[in-house]
Amino acid sequence: MPKDKTLSKRPSARPAPRMPAREDILGFLDREHDRGAKVGKREIARAFAIKGDGRRALKQLIKEMEAEGLLDRHRKVLGKGAALPPVLVGEIAGSTRDGDLYALPAEWNDELNGKAPRILVSMPRRIRGGGERAPGPRDSVLLRLERTRDEAFPYTGRVIKIIPREKAQMLGVLRLGKDGTARLVPIDKKSQGREIIVGAADLNGARDGDLVAATPIETGRGRLGLSHAKVRERLGALDSERAVSLIALYAYGIPHIFSPAALNEAEHARPVGLEGREDWRDLPLLTIDPPDARDHDDAVHAAPDTDRGNNGGFVLTIAIADVAAYVHAGSALDRDALERGNSVYFPDRVVPMLPERISNDLCSLLPHQARPAIALRATIDAQGRKLRHSFHRVAMRSAAKLSYAQAQAAADGRPDATTRPLLEGAIAPLYGAYRALKVARSHRHPLDLDLQERKILLKEDGTVDRVVVPERLEAHRLIEEFMILANVCAAETLERGHIPFLYRVHDEPSAEKLEGLREVLASIGIKLPKQGALRPTQFNTILARVAGTPHQAFINEVVLRTQAQAEYAAANYGHFGLNLRRYAHFTSPIRRYADLIVHRGIIRACKLGHDGLPPSTSAAELAEIGQKISAAERRAMSAERDTVDRLIAAHLADEVGAVFDARISGVTRAGLFVSLVETGASGLIPAATLRGDYYRYKQAAHALVGDRSGVTYRLGDAVNVRLVEAAPVAGALRFELTNGKDDGPRHRRTRMDRQTKPGPRRGTRRR
Repeated sequence: MPKDKTLSKRPSARPAPRMPAREDILGFLDREHDRGAKVGKREIARAFAIKGDGRRALKQLIKEMEAEGLLDRHRKVLGKGAALPPVLVGEIAGSTRDGDLYALPAEWNDELNGKAPRILVSMPRRIRGGGERAPGPRDSVLLRLERTRDEAFPYTGRVIKIIPREKAQMLGVLRLGKDGTARLVPIDKKSQGREIIVGAADLNGARDGDLVAATPIETGRGRLGLSHAKVRERLGALDSERAVSLIALYAYGIPHIFSPAALNEAEHARPVGLEGREDWRDLPLLTIDPPDARDHDDAVHAAPDTDRGNNGGFVLTIAIADVAAYVHAGSALDRDALERGNSVYFPDRVVPMLPERISNDLCSLLPHQARPAIALRATIDAQGRKLRHSFHRVAMRSAAKLSYAQAQAAADGRPDATTRPLLEGAIAPLYGAYRALKVARSHRHPLDLDLQERKILLKEDGTVDRVVVPERLEAHRLIEEFMILANVCAAETLERGHIPFLYRVHDEPSAEKLEGLREVLASIGIKLPKQGALRPTQFNTILARVAGTPHQAFINEVVLRTQAQAEYAAANYGHFGLNLRRYAHFTSPIRRYADLIVHRGIIRACKLGHDGLPPSTSAAELAEIGQKISAAERRAMSAERDTVDRLIAAHLADEVGAVFDARISGVTRAGLFVSLVETGASGLIPAATLRGDYYRYKQAAHALVGDRSGVTYRLGDAVNVRLVEAAPVAGALRFELTNGKDDGPRHRRTRMDRQTKPGPRRGTRRR
């Protein structure tokens, strides 16, 4: 067979030109830049004797180094890059003075590469992977980078998508085996039972028992085998006193380290003098707070009105710490406060919205110390109706710091050394004014839910000592009514002055939730009107009907879950729960950013200084702030709740097998959530452990109902449960219903016919 002439004539392949290593090119750039020379592709080719076809290969190599971030090109001049590729994962690290977000590379080694370059973040109109929300602090984002000539922000990054936090970072406790293997135990309840491998090279200095932040890593094994992760940060030892709240801080991304600029501003702040203020230092204002309060942002005073036309009326003074005098719009303190949104309160620590120099010192209304304040002076009649009010910028001096119990004891005729001199002139008039405000409250008919709040008391080592239900005193209600009045007056003043501000709004229940409530009430013989809007007074009538009956706890829970969640908004749709047409938060600017916004609005509306709300502030800008701080408030509530769960789970870990009185606090397809009567601890009874029947979830009735027996487990039912498992790290408790002799008080059983509306018929439960 003849040979292929084409093949026989093909020339032999030339050897590929030898290219310099990447390190050699970077070293050459360093030497040339040190002597001030400009380097391009031609200079590199000449230095490494690359000719002919080698130039094409060099061009490709330089392109690859640019793509890897090792080289930067400005026209034809090459320089060493900041090691950032065109697309990378960044973490939102803060905001600029103009309010723009900036990010840092998620993976960066300061020791090897120096200080991480800051990336100015630009956001498209629509963002993939994160719904419609914009990225916020500590969010991980996929960025497409472009080089700039700005030394402060050498890159701009356009957000391609937001990476869900659970994919970007996980928190867990590191456990080292005797064989040297490392496992990460996730802290979230959903991941209990998972094992995540951490390689020896990925420990990043973490030790056994450490709480760590880790990033999932790909191993090339697809879905087979165990997951792998790399430790990003060692957060502390799990057995430390404050580790439990530390978990919540990182799990929810709560900012807890102030920026150096904010700390510097706080440190250099000086006490505000009398200039531009009314001198009210001789007025015996009182602060009334919990005994362990560290900051005091409100003080109160009342005196009978001397106007003969207002017999039985009072003149109320409510002085609030003047935070706006120290925290100016656009300052570093202001930026940090907005990022935090509010202070967060854990049993073992407080994460303040403002540095302690501001919150616990300069702004705190400490007794016998002159402090700046914005004060409301309001006149009410004998029925608690407001006749007039005015706002003032003052210097004040608190006459005493009282606890709620201390003030109540004095009002009840048991004064101590502190309250005895203040009883007639200060404390008695406060209670007189409160009695008048209580009359106005009774006519207003706000929502009146009977809900107990528990407080965890800790030992010195940070573990739970006991859980108590603080007594609800008239002193608590007194301060609440004074603060509500101040918040209403603030909203009215800002509306009259046409100043944009943030309302505290609470929408009425949705039609869907009302229909669910209607079905639940029908099951116990109570009808809810189908026509017309419901008002809080109608809910109160329902709550009054079930008071003292077996349905009380159940109906209180259902009514609570029917309510919408309060939030901050630039548009006003009223406060349903308080039954008020206009309402704004004004009384806690030390711990809530919304109140600081309102303070600035009052300063501007009443012409009380030059540090009020900037005239350029728009309703659209405030709406965005309202969304941000509403989210921060929800974040804080979740973090506080999870921390309590972890503390109590650790407290009960030694009581596995014990039997407790409980109440059903939630019903889902997965099972029953129960709260222990004594401690309020919450846990799950899996539906699969409810023996003797198959239980179906009835969403409208908030119940699980047995197919054959009709036995019903419903929200609010009293049950006896046995603790089966406690996972302190996750704050998870698992229970089972008791049986036999361990039952104790039998829980209420209700039969519900699947073909008819729920009714109060009884049945027996099969085991």
